[in-house]
Amino acid sequence: MTQHYFIGIDCGSTMVKAGIFDSDGREIAAAARKNEHIYLHPGWTENDMNELWRNCCEVCSEVLAKSKIDPIQIASITCTGHGNGLYLSGKKGQPVRNGIISSDNRARKYIEEWTQQDVLAKILPKTMQSLWAAQPNALLRWLIDNEPETMAKVQYLFMVKDYIRYRLTGEAFMELSDMSGTSLIDVGNAQYDDEVLETWGLLDWKHIMPPLKKSADICGKITAEAALLTGLAEGTPVAGGMFDIDACGLAVGMFDERQFCMVAGTWGNNQFVSKTPVVDRDMFMTSCYSIDGYYLMLEGSATSASNFEWFVSQFFQADEKLLAKELVPSNIYEYCSGLVSETKPNDTGIIFLPFLFGNPVDLDAKACLFGIDGRHSRSHVLRAVFEGIVFGHRWHYERLRRFCKKPETIRLTGGATNSDVWSHMFADILQIPVEIPDGTELGCLGAAICGAVAAGEYPSYEDACKAMVKISRRYEPNPEFAEIYEQKYQRYIKLLEVFKPAWKELAQ
Repeated sequence: MTQHYFIGIDCGSTMVKAGIFDSDGREIAAAARKNEHIYLHPGWTENDMNELWRNCCEVCSEVLAKSKIDPIQIASITCTGHGNGLYLSGKKGQPVRNGIISSDNRARKYIEEWTQQDVLAKILPKTMQSLWAAQPNALLRWLIDNEPETMAKVQYLFMVKDYIRYRLTGEAFMELSDMSGTSLIDVGNAQYDDEVLETWGLLDWKHIMPPLKKSADICGKITAEAALLTGLAEGTPVAGGMFDIDACGLAVGMFDERQFCMVAGTWGNNQFVSKTPVVDRDMFMTSCYSIDGYYLMLEGSATSASNFEWFVSQFFQADEKLLAKELVPSNIYEYCSGLVSETKPNDTGIIFLPFLFGNPVDLDAKACLFGIDGRHSRSHVLRAVFEGIVFGHRWHYERLRRFCKKPETIRLTGGATNSDVWSHMFADILQIPVEIPDGTELGCLGAAICGAVAAGEYPSYEDACKAMVKISRRYEPNPEFAEIYEQKYQRYIKLLEVFKPAWKELAQ
């Protein structure tokens, strides 16, 4: 029997990755390239779409070379990527401008105007999500008003992974899970909607929005040109792919209501799936899940492990250099975990608000370390950073809990899982067992799971997840820490209210 392999490509906001997996979910090879951000003005975050494409070609070539697998044995290619932002293509797939990443804030004034007009009162039953500045509805309005010469060149609007799939196949489609997170479609009916587009003043631009496809639909085959650039076999099927939050959901085995997923990465994503969509102003986003008949409910913000990465880069540079020279037999996560483990939860009342790169509570809110005094060491401060990031996840989790049952377990992914101490902290603060899926490139794995369904390797996502998802370790909550962390979390919540008037005053 011929062994089939599946390639998943993950186009993140900072990295492009590719992984080859077998039908058991075993990672055969992986590769990554960094996408450099471009900051032309304050609040703008862009990337070079041609560089993005080159990076995708390079990681595909590299994983094939590492694996020594005959490209003919690749049964499917599937892309995932960061949601929202905007990638505009002209003729023959050539970019008309830089891509815009999902942390961009140039279109904030449109969100403020739509909020003042209370457009959600009318349109929320269709869009099912909050408004924010990096969604393509707002970005398109900004480009129409500020770059009309750019818009005159546009043939297609894409999300990042749809653009890469277009370059691989030459066929233009938008995939449903990604598009359902953009406020551009009627999510419940899974289709473009004239009323929705007219709300944003975009009805005249409907022609640049390609036809919608589902995640496991075959959306073309590798072209001769793409085969030459990537090393893939011409004619290899390419699946529709999915929003990266869906890829993560599949990679942790979230195929029904029993699982809850948290991603402690650049963004702190917290999500569950249900056959009943949540339509509520207090829900950050409801979107179509990759699995037919299910919706994905998401609460998230840039309040997670990226705050730790910043803290380390600013205050632990000397330690990183030691580790790089292998003078310390560890990596930076293990090293910092060791420092945190020198302290106990009740050793300090320091609270960290993880708002370095954005927040979900107030447009003007900023990060803060509160409660430091002379007896505190950097171990105490680092513990507060770990705890504050978990409190940020708990804030979102509490909002989601109004609409779902308490989960039996939480499947955790992202940078925080590199630390046993931090992973256990999630279990202790949430008082729910935490499980860590096996593997390093889970976005790529989720895409590969979709590709296995698209290629007919498995008849359903449930079968594919059961075969391809493995759990590497589990953390049980310590009940002795429940009350300590509850008091700290309530202090965290109180600080959000106390600082609110100060944020507004100081921002003026």
